[in-house]
Order: sequence, then C-alpha cells, then structure tokens
Amino acid sequence: MALQLAIGAVVLLHLLFIATVVAGGLLVVRWPRLAWVQLPVFLWGAAVNLVGWPCPLTTLEKALRRQAGAPVYAGSFVGHYLWHPGVAAPGGLRADIAVGIFVLLVNAAVYAFLLLRRRRAQR
Repeated sequence: MALQLAIGAVVLLHLLFIATVVAGGLLVVRWPRLAWVQLPVFLWGAAVNLVGWPCPLTTLEKALRRQAGAPVYAGSFVGHYLWHPGVAAPGGLRADIAVGIFVLLVNAAVYAFLLLRRRRAQR
C-alpha cells in the first residue's frame, strides 16, 4: 500500500513538473522572479526529450513499480502516460523530439514576449 502511494506521488510530481516545463513560462509572465526556477526546469525538460537523457522521476517510478511487483512500462513517462501510441509526431519525428521542440517553442515565445515587454518598459 505504501509503495502504491509512493508511485502515485511520483506520477503526480512528474505531471506537475511537466506542466511547469511546458506552461510555467506563463506563470513567469505574471511573476517574473519565477524565471529563476522555471528557466532551468524548462531547459532540463527540453534536454531530457531532445538529448535522450534519462529522467530521474521516470527511473524512480519504475524502481518503485519493480519493488511493488507492479508492471513496469517500457520507454518514457510521456510516451506511456501522455502520448497516444496511435498519434504520429509531426513530420515523422519521434514523440520525444516533437515534445522537446514544442517545449522550446512555447518557452521561447514566452521569454521573447517578456524581453520585449521589459524593453518597452525601459523606454
């Protein structure tokens, strides 16, 4: 029972982390000081997807699943929980590369907006 709760907690933490990676920049628009937290989070999330680094939260979840005797999925967290296997990534990209590019584009747009707003405020 405790291991099942731990697995659930890791999955929830992972979902919150991914939400921060993808959309945390929108919080930075409202609270610019959050950039010191969100910027490294989004860079890490993009790198994990683009470079193929192992995600520590996925590794932890899989270890807890093994310890609990629960089924362990192959591949990534995003591929298992968030990306429907029948949906192809645009342009034939692998799903993780498509997610990494999406994360970069969303956050680049948000930070470009913030920089433009800051420059206008300084004038």
